[in-house]
Amino acid sequence: MESHAQSPADRPVSDPHAPEPLVRGTGEQAPHPIERVADYPRPPRLEPCALPVRVEALGRVLAEGDRSLRVLETFHPPTLYLPPEAMHLAMLQPAPGHSFCEWKGVARYFDVVLPEGEPSPLNPRLRRLVRAVWQYPEPAPAFAALAGWYAVYPALMDGCWLDGERVIPQPGGFYGGWITSWVQGPFKGDPGHPQLV
Repeated sequence: MESHAQSPADRPVSDPHAPEPLVRGTGEQAPHPIERVADYPRPPRLEPCALPVRVEALGRVLAEGDRSLRVLETFHPPTLYLPPEAMHLAMLQPAPGHSFCEWKGVARYFDVVLPEGEPSPLNPRLRRLVRAVWQYPEPAPAFAALAGWYAVYPALMDGCWLDGERVIPQPGGFYGGWITSWVQGPFKGDPGHPQLV
């Protein structure tokens, strides 16, 4: 992991009245409170999370840390954003194209790549995940804390874990939500709920 002298992680969360960070409870495997995505707000809310996160891609650890920001939006499972110091930045290569979010602003994308001559231990022919990571370099003011942080599409990764639990990717190719046992749907993107697609 690379370190940075002045990290976006030191910036305050956009809402000074934001809830306390989501942290592991006391005791082993303490249960998390159940969250219903129907109760999440719109416009979305940004909140800190101190649960351990691990992301693996192309047979390598792409990200690992215990600080993230969760974006909570109605009918979406949380999307996690990780600070640069949690990312293995040498595996990221800027990708063409941008997208626009009405709340957060313009996103840019990154391919996940392996160093030249280094095959993936899981699939030697696979060396690149196209547009698998994104960030908001200059987000809208309400989401300023996301500037320079990274989000991944869990469906494109080898695996993503939150507090030791392997997450289920949000359905649909456009979404990057992390579904855990304590997050209840229905979720936007689920073909079983066409009213949310």
